[in-house]
Amino acid sequence: MKLAQDVIIKPYITEKSNEEIANGKYTFIVAPKATKTEIRMAVEQLFNVKVLKVNTANFKGKIKRMGVHRGPRPNWKKAVVKIDMEPGEEIYHEAKGKEVAANRKYKTSIEQFGATE
Repeated sequence: MKLAQDVIIKPYITEKSNEEIANGKYTFIVAPKATKTEIRMAVEQLFNVKVLKVNTANFKGKIKRMGVHRGPRPNWKKAVVKIDMEPGEEIYHEAKGKEVAANRKYKTSIEQFGATE
């Protein structure tokens, strides 16, 4: 199991990603080998939010030139994470069919997103 800090590298901030924050969608650059499940668990652990959906996209590094030398930029992966804006009680069934409600406190936004240090 990977650490959450190893999965989420940094937030990906563009005009489009800033507009999507109002809809509960946050964009991150993640480890290229990270799976959607690992990304979901890392975001929930780091930011204490309930993740509803994870979409990923792989990008191939471009060939760049510095003088006469040519070389590729590294490949990278982007993840768009949709969080639950109205978290409620989680209801699940025990072995005997009894319903149990777990009242977990989730945040409705990620305050640290885009913060400059």
